[in-house]
Amino acid sequence: MAMAMAKNIWVYVLVIIGGLALSCNATTYIVGDTSGWDISTDLDAWSQGKRFYVGDVLVFQYSSSQSLNEVTRENYNTCNTTNVLKAYTNGNTTVTLSQPGQRFFVSGNRLLCLGGMKMQVNVENNQSFSPAAAPQPPPQSNGLPRPSSKTDNDGVPSGSTRLVIGGKEALGIVFACYVISLAFIYNI
Repeated sequence: MAMAMAKNIWVYVLVIIGGLALSCNATTYIVGDTSGWDISTDLDAWSQGKRFYVGDVLVFQYSSSQSLNEVTRENYNTCNTTNVLKAYTNGNTTVTLSQPGQRFFVSGNRLLCLGGMKMQVNVENNQSFSPAAAPQPPPQSNGLPRPSSKTDNDGVPSGSTRLVIGGKEALGIVFACYVISLAFIYNI
């Protein structure tokens, strides 16, 4: 009885790990690329054309004399650095985009912010990080073709990158779980 239960538990573990391995698709962005979070970086140009999704990660790299603040839209527009949502000073800040909506980042130095060292990010919902949406009724046929979306055939926005664990990585994870389950079942 205990051996059958152990087998069932490991089957569930394998299914969950396999599902996770195949659905990871967050992207990590180094803000400003090689220039980092700096007054010399054209942050508007850097963020232009990028699509940010829930689960993506922004990495801000800056000197120890700099700082980074996350602020409201109003404080972003006025470069108010005294009333912040979050303040960072460690020179290597990682921010996970955990929910859809707009996020606003400014330099902790108001003069640098006024000089353009600020960035806003629009975070879009990501199906693999959110619950399934309710089914929509079929569109009424009016004889017109449906508009196309700006995505490739696999549903990923054109020009974006994503981290997908699959193929050899997923097979390796499943194999490792299988070996562990055999060791557990047969007390090896």
